[in-house]
Order: sequence, then C-alpha cells, then structure tokens
Amino acid sequence: MLDASGSPEEIAKALFEAPFVLVSHSIQSDPILNYGNRKVLQLWEHSWEEFMQTPWRKAVQEVLQEERNKLLAERLSKGFSSYSGVRISSTGKRFFLENGMVWNILDKQQQYYGQAATFSSARLIS
Repeated sequence: MLDASGSPEEIAKALFEAPFVLVSHSIQSDPILNYGNRKVLQLWEHSWEEFMQTPWRKAVQEVLQEERNKLLAERLSKGFSSYSGVRISSTGKRFFLENGMVWNILDKQQQYYGQAATFSSARLIS
C-alpha cells in the first residue's frame, strides 16, 4: 500500500498525501471519524476540523445504513473484510468507493479501538 520507511513524521505525511482513500473512526456507540487523509477530505468535502467532528453514519446514505451495520458486525467478528460502496459528501455528492479493505484497529493490549478503511478507487456518481 505504501512504503513505510522513514521517521514517524515522514510516514504520517506520506499517508496523508497518498493517492488512495484512508479513513478511520472511533468506537463510541455513534462512531466519530478520527482520521482522513487528503483524498478523504476532498471526497467528503470537509475541512480537517469539520471531518474530525463528523459521525461516521453521516458519510453513508440512510438507505444503506442497515447494510453497513451488518458489514460492521462481520468485521467485528472477522477483523477485516473487502468492501465497495456508495458514500456521500457533506454537500450531498455521491461517490462510489471500489476495491476497499476495512479492518479493525487494536490498541497495544489487543483491545478493539475502532475501524479503518482504504479504497484504491473512487468515482463520482452524482
């Protein structure tokens, strides 16, 4: 996915500037987005400050929320899954994310800490 050599700051910059989508959210009952690289901020049409306060559910069309909840439950049990799907920007634009991988984030004690996703392709559909 990315050459992870260099200092932590260099790796963080490379992830932020990467040509693929990289996003994560927290573990609250209504998860909040807690990381998005430049590609995510552009697609979702958010500033960093807005993005970091956005509930994950706001990035998914309501009609797809039930499907999303089933996939999240599957990831909790397996740890990861492949995924493609429609997301919606802050201004209502819809885009299709393809060739995705979603995985659980664990802390140092191997406790569930959230979820992250990467997608290699995104295309505007409306």
